Amino acid sequence: MGALPVVTSASPQVAAQYLTFLLGADMFAIGILAVKEIIEYGGVTALPGMPACISGVINLRGAAVPVLDLARRLDRAPGPVTKRTCIIVLEVAADDGAFVIGILVDAVQAVVDIGAADIEPAPSFGAQVRAELLLGIGKIGGRFVLLLDVQHVVAGSEIAALAAAGGAPPPLDTELAAPAAAEPAAP
Repeated sequence: MGALPVVTSASPQVAAQYLTFLLGADMFAIGILAVKEIIEYGGVTALPGMPACISGVINLRGAAVPVLDLARRLDRAPGPVTKRTCIIVLEVAADDGAFVIGILVDAVQAVVDIGAADIEPAPSFGAQVRAELLLGIGKIGGRFVLLLDVQHVVAGSEIAALAAAGGAPPPLDTELAAPAAAEPAAP
């Protein structure tokens, strides 16, 4: 993939850099510091028993890296795979150390600087994405960009909760599963 253009905001305040990308017609962004690399989509190996938002795994230089379908994670219909579809490989800090995960997106746009003055707080209602998954809403050239909170989007506990909600069978309780002892017949 070619070099990404860098767009600078007109804000005089200290700016943070974000990688912008598309899901359908909507633009999203994530902090650039979490991004390890961007790779062309070449398919994934599906794993049984995973929540619908986990597409599978990819082989990244000998390591199995899980791939999260961001559209499904955000409760959207996944878009078709095109030549612009790619996987953004992220390194995310967690309580038990950093982990690497890929997120599947429709197209990567650019690296942009967004000043603090150009970021509004995440709305508590009316947004297309749950508020706890957002850092805020950035303004770039008159267009709004949803700034995702990578920690919450790819959090293991969130994904585990999704798996549980996805209809996975509950664990078998041995007391309930044991056949009832036959009661002696009444005389």
